[in-house]
Amino acid sequence: MTYTADLHIHSSYAYATSPSLNFENLAHWAKLKGIDLLASADFTQPEWFAESKAKLRESGNGLYEYGGVKFILGTEVNCTARVGGRARRVHILIFAPSLSSVSRINDALKQRGAKLDGDGRPTLSLSPRDLLELLLDIDPRCIMIPAHAWTPWFGIFGSKSGFDSLKECFGDLTPHIHAIETGLSSDPVMCWRVPELDDVSIVSFSDAHSLPKLARELTIFNGSASYDGLAEALRTQDIAYTIEFFPEEGKYHHSGHRKCGVSLTTDDVNEYGSACPVCKRPMTLGVVQRVEELARREHSVHRDEGGLVRSPDDRPPYRSLVSLQQILSEVMSVGVNTKRVQGAYTSLVEQFGSELNVLLDVPSGEVAAALPRYGQAAAEGLERVRTGDIHVVPGFDGQYGTVKVWPDESAPNTSNKPPRTLRLF
Repeated sequence: MTYTADLHIHSSYAYATSPSLNFENLAHWAKLKGIDLLASADFTQPEWFAESKAKLRESGNGLYEYGGVKFILGTEVNCTARVGGRARRVHILIFAPSLSSVSRINDALKQRGAKLDGDGRPTLSLSPRDLLELLLDIDPRCIMIPAHAWTPWFGIFGSKSGFDSLKECFGDLTPHIHAIETGLSSDPVMCWRVPELDDVSIVSFSDAHSLPKLARELTIFNGSASYDGLAEALRTQDIAYTIEFFPEEGKYHHSGHRKCGVSLTTDDVNEYGSACPVCKRPMTLGVVQRVEELARREHSVHRDEGGLVRSPDDRPPYRSLVSLQQILSEVMSVGVNTKRVQGAYTSLVEQFGSELNVLLDVPSGEVAAALPRYGQAAAEGLERVRTGDIHVVPGFDGQYGTVKVWPDESAPNTSNKPPRTLRLF
């Protein structure tokens, strides 16, 4: 038995998010996507927390329910503090087992001067270590996960304001950190190269700011969903597998300078240095570069017959996917949000149960039969995604990469380099 979890999302009360992010729509889209467990999101925001208390119903196992979908009480916060003589800004996911625990957390944060009535992802004048201590004092069952761990500006290992190790960040409380989130610009194999993370679960979630972005990254846990079961799964790496972006699609995969259109690989950075070769200003050093700085080993991997990427030391595997809507958009040569794509998407989801089922489990021949006009091309696209035979221009300095299921000479290419084919293993 497994369950599918997306534990990093936002409500409409977080900055730069869709106004459609309410519980009604979240439950509806969770079913479309194939998500069993969602984070409730933004529980520090007073209005959203009041709505959470009014709408969520306890399920008796530390989780809550709305519209037939399970929710865990969770949020993201921005920890801003000076640690080790440097200003640090680190995004953290926190989870609590009860509404009463959340109330105590919010009260404690307000007593420490936090302004909670604005952004759903508040800025706290606390280091991650001090926040963890506060949470454990309130309720020792609280869970903390560093969010998008490698992101330059707000990741725990980020090149701009991060740390070089979990120990440097959390000190004596490091044993309480049982997981990190990969983020869109990295994947598990990049984390496997860092020995400190050998005993830490590598999880992936969507960080969705709109409904269609739900489930773009997921973690499939073993067992049945419960709060304590989730905590134990994180502690023991009891994870069936994770679903990832192709990390090149993330906004910070390569190093670069967006204003000058400069995107550099690790070899390029080693040759040119960390300054933009055009304007000579400091570049944003990307995830690949940062991994190379902290990695202490190479890591060989292989793809099994089921499409999962596996490590030789039997870490929980992963696979990278492209959304069904993007596949259909390329098949039809129209935008992702057009009625034609949305109609085909809805038809496939209704026939096969969820988007995740279509992407992972439905035989491509059945997909071909289900879409008479576009079915054969859609089935081919599905097989390309499943085998990793896609085309990519990596993202850099806050600009998403471009992933195409088929070659497309008109794809954006701000690095002035031709798209390269990414064939995984």
